[in-house]
Amino acid sequence: MSEFINNVEHRQKLLKDIIKCLHDGKNLENAKKEFKKHFNEVSTAEISMMEQALIKEGMAIEEVQNLCDVHAAVFEGSISDIHPTKDHTKVFGHPVQVFLEENDRIEILIKEEIEPYLKESGKTAELMLRVGYDRLIEIHKHYARKEYLFFPNLEKKGIDAPPKVMWAVDDEIRLEMKTILQDLSQVNHDLDKTKLNITNNLKKIRDMIFKENNILIPLLIETLTFFDWVIVDSSSDEIGYFIEAPKQKWTDKKNTDQVEDIKPLLNKIQGEVPFDAGSLSPEVLNAMLNTLPLDVTFVDSKGYVKYFTQGKERIFDRPMTIIGRHVSMCHPPASVHIVEDIVESFRSGKKDNEDFWIKIKDMFVYIRYFAVRDKNGHYIGTLEVTQNIKPIVELEGEKRLVTKS
Repeated sequence: MSEFINNVEHRQKLLKDIIKCLHDGKNLENAKKEFKKHFNEVSTAEISMMEQALIKEGMAIEEVQNLCDVHAAVFEGSISDIHPTKDHTKVFGHPVQVFLEENDRIEILIKEEIEPYLKESGKTAELMLRVGYDRLIEIHKHYARKEYLFFPNLEKKGIDAPPKVMWAVDDEIRLEMKTILQDLSQVNHDLDKTKLNITNNLKKIRDMIFKENNILIPLLIETLTFFDWVIVDSSSDEIGYFIEAPKQKWTDKKNTDQVEDIKPLLNKIQGEVPFDAGSLSPEVLNAMLNTLPLDVTFVDSKGYVKYFTQGKERIFDRPMTIIGRHVSMCHPPASVHIVEDIVESFRSGKKDNEDFWIKIKDMFVYIRYFAVRDKNGHYIGTLEVTQNIKPIVELEGEKRLVTKS
């Protein structure tokens, strides 16, 4: 066993040395020769381990990202040779099969709807490039499923370097596509320069396809459990797909009977309150609700106050004595009939919400009532949400999480 471990360590050292040399400016062809000198094949797990180690040793994620663009060229066909596609790739509607099929569609779109017009000139070619990129930009849904559904499952298992690197490249591709579309929308722009940008952008997209097919997907197949794939599949529709959705879901009974009744068990932790997505301890749930920048009150189906938040900034007084009190007794007599009408409209199904807004001192208060219904659509209560929206309506300009380039 010790001999095997030493061999693994030696392989990791050689891989890191090759990549570090590239970082230091070594010629790509020399790196390929060095790789072939020591390796017949390399696994996706080894690549992931190597990238993790480089980051832990202090190499910036951005630098690993830049190096990642040449990994595929260095390792060439040696990755997929030892990672034959498993059953997931053949199961119709499975997230893996859907992802690989999307990559095929991306490649077809590039070949048939964009590249032919890079060789032509004139307004028709320019228009067709715009049409092609309007369709290609749907790739953001493909990347989003990868980033929000695949990557979290890898990160939970301690594999965080490949996701960080790939995500950074995805963002580069998105930004370039946005710029290209902006250029193609302008009356006067340098078409030759735009075509060069398109060529470079398409190369990055193709490099990413290679990395997804030959590094990411095998890594996911090795790492994700059946239950992980159930969550991925059940969450995919919300994010969307590239151009078209799969005709059948993997979790349909036609494909597997094991999915039935699994979802409620996946995120349930003993002592925590289970939700449709995740679970929280009562202490965390209470603190979270009290942190909301608004007042929330819940009245049950019979009209009795069951709960209200206790945030730092209160708009209306909510003493503890109102718990268990009928809602008709919590409002001034002049407005009771309005409240009762709202609740009755919710109970009957005539309405699902009602909004009011008033000015109180220096506040602009937004009061919203919502009908709360169970999964079968039955009325189970009313939610009142009150918020001072004056700071919101006074907002101007932009404050972004990510700075524009």
